[in-house]
Amino acid sequence: MKHTISLFRCLLIIVMLAACAFGDVPFASATHSAAAGPALSVNAAADVHAISPYIYGMNFATEAIAADLNLPVRRWGGNSTTRYNWQLDVHNTGADWYYENIPEDNAHPELLPNGSASDEFIEQDRRTSTDTIMTVPLIGWTPKARREDHPYDCGFKVSKYGAQDSTDYWDPDCGNGWHNGVQLTGNNPTDTSVAITSSFVTAWINHLKGNYGTAANGGVMFYNLDNEPMLWNSTHYDVHPNPVTYDEMRDKTYAYAAAIKAADSSAQTLGPVEWGWCAYFYSAADGCYPGADRAAHGNMDFVPWYLQQMKAYEQAHGVRILDYLDLHVYPQVDGVYSDSLGSAAVQSARLRSTRQLWDPSYVHEGWIGQPVYLIPRMEDWAANYYPGTKLAITEYNWGALGYMNGALAQADILGIFGREGLDLATLWGTPDDFNAPGIFAFRMYRNYDGAGSAFGDTSVQSSSADQSQLAVYAAKRSASGTLTLMVINKTASTITSDLALSGFQPVDTAQVYRYSSANLGAIVKQADQAVTSSGFTASYPANSITLIVIPSSASQTTFVDVPADHPLYAYIQALYDNGYTAGCSTDPLMYCPDTILDRAQSAVFMLRGQMGSGYTPPAAPWNTFGDDWTGFEWAEPWAEGMWQEGLTQGCQSSPLMFCPSNQLPRVEASVFGLRMKYGVNYTPPAASGTLFADFPSTDPSYWAIDWAEQAYLDGLLPACGTDSATGKPMFCPSQLVDRGWGAYLIVKAKNLPLP
Repeated sequence: MKHTISLFRCLLIIVMLAACAFGDVPFASATHSAAAGPALSVNAAADVHAISPYIYGMNFATEAIAADLNLPVRRWGGNSTTRYNWQLDVHNTGADWYYENIPEDNAHPELLPNGSASDEFIEQDRRTSTDTIMTVPLIGWTPKARREDHPYDCGFKVSKYGAQDSTDYWDPDCGNGWHNGVQLTGNNPTDTSVAITSSFVTAWINHLKGNYGTAANGGVMFYNLDNEPMLWNSTHYDVHPNPVTYDEMRDKTYAYAAAIKAADSSAQTLGPVEWGWCAYFYSAADGCYPGADRAAHGNMDFVPWYLQQMKAYEQAHGVRILDYLDLHVYPQVDGVYSDSLGSAAVQSARLRSTRQLWDPSYVHEGWIGQPVYLIPRMEDWAANYYPGTKLAITEYNWGALGYMNGALAQADILGIFGREGLDLATLWGTPDDFNAPGIFAFRMYRNYDGAGSAFGDTSVQSSSADQSQLAVYAAKRSASGTLTLMVINKTASTITSDLALSGFQPVDTAQVYRYSSANLGAIVKQADQAVTSSGFTASYPANSITLIVIPSSASQTTFVDVPADHPLYAYIQALYDNGYTAGCSTDPLMYCPDTILDRAQSAVFMLRGQMGSGYTPPAAPWNTFGDDWTGFEWAEPWAEGMWQEGLTQGCQSSPLMFCPSNQLPRVEASVFGLRMKYGVNYTPPAASGTLFADFPSTDPSYWAIDWAEQAYLDGLLPACGTDSATGKPMFCPSQLVDRGWGAYLIVKAKNLPLP
């Protein structure tokens, strides 16, 4: 039975180890020869439904990972959040670590509640344009005091309750609440905590609204209704020794969820946030079998009963207080949920057991011993007992995220989530390692080319004759009609398979990107794949994740040199659609995406980005700069406009020059982009100086490290690569920016809508 790990003291450590290398096998031609692998099929006109971006979420992702993945949602969750005091910035660890009140690191506790760990969590999300899930307590207790150092308040002090089976090495007066294998009783909850009501949560949301606005105006979007309440009598035994019942869950949800909606009607709530299989059907009072509590509630399974009660509340009060049915799931197969790779049998079970998320024919291989088919089951529950309720899984982890085997399982899970119509999911135990294979599994869906290109947002029908060998997921991009296919080879051998394509008119070549054991440090672009209207035949290396990007032949593009499959197509098109560019030539209409930006072109981009697409530069005379404008006569009024609007100080001061022909490096583009986003008087916060692997203080461009870090964190410029030794992103400050990346920068800075 899974217990969540203490979020603040016991973070998972994912160790990335090299796996055996398997060579890439070149893609075959579109000729339909006999294939050894299972047949694949994709019908782009069938089973069409939107894929929620929120399925690609994480718990506690680092800022670098969140920025790189364009992370859509991030959760503040886990056992310790059940007893987090937002006013004191203190959490209680519960049974995870001796029931101790632990202060969050905070350099200025005198400013609390401002500057708390929860505030900083939200501020990171705002920097990476990520929506926040904040866990709020329903348990009725919160830490009573902030102590900056040992001895901390704890639930079972040895000095008060006697000898115990285990004590904290750093605080030996804090015990685990057990003596000779028997759990202690009769402790006083006020040793650590004070009683709270829903007013505690109301005050917290008011604080968050004051700092960040309502959910509808960029504030906290989601609130988790505590964390795994059916485990409180074990995880938070010191304040809640009695098992949770059906009625307690209903009553606490009514009180606290209603308070959330009253404080911010635009916020979304997720509940009951239960831990796993037993809690789907039974209360903690009954354990994992039918008991008196279930019998007293019409012998209904717990989750359907809970949904029924939430529907009844809306019918009585006219307010929906539950937006998402949120259940946690872990594999519950021995050895699978682990940092370790495990034996060959465990690795095979890891890849098979993802079927419990969807397949009614799959019998669970662990102690559950029956079909789980979780997502279809949740869909049925919501449809039958509270229609309109969305579906969330805010904790899951199939283990081994530091290995290719774990990456295969993770990529499979993300494909399942999209195909099955899940609305939101957040990975628990997110690796901190930027280059962990599990992170690359997400990257294949969220940023496979380093330019923000992603798997499609509209799921279409896909199938494999044997998903245990070769899984396939398909989605179209609603903006361009491009079809994206994710093919996962779960075997130790190269597989060659036919893919039958229907309901789609492709161009004759597709782009191919792959992550595999051949190179655990990068997604590698492969040779293009030949495609016909009926499909293609391809080979997939052992233990690999392959993305195939097939533009539609029906796609119409504005610029002849920017096809729909260009990695920056959407950004260049958005620039044109919003009036920021007319291209580089008119007959034919071209954009010249690979042309390096010079300061003259940058002046046009910068002024239109800052002043609006309709900006007209000032009329003559233009006598501010002393440059020879030969060949750049068109740019002189734009340079004058830059000066008048306070957007440039020139390239040198004596004499004052603009240097229109100087090309634009990434470090200068960072300054332009951030001033475009925040205004001409913007100054970035001080940089850490440690974010990038290639930006030492000796670099001539180090004067702009603050700008570079903030531009990266704001998503205005992605990393140019990853350092293999440290795993840190690289910025390449002197690398020149072309017109394609200039479009990306402006669209991100101005938050222009993509086509």
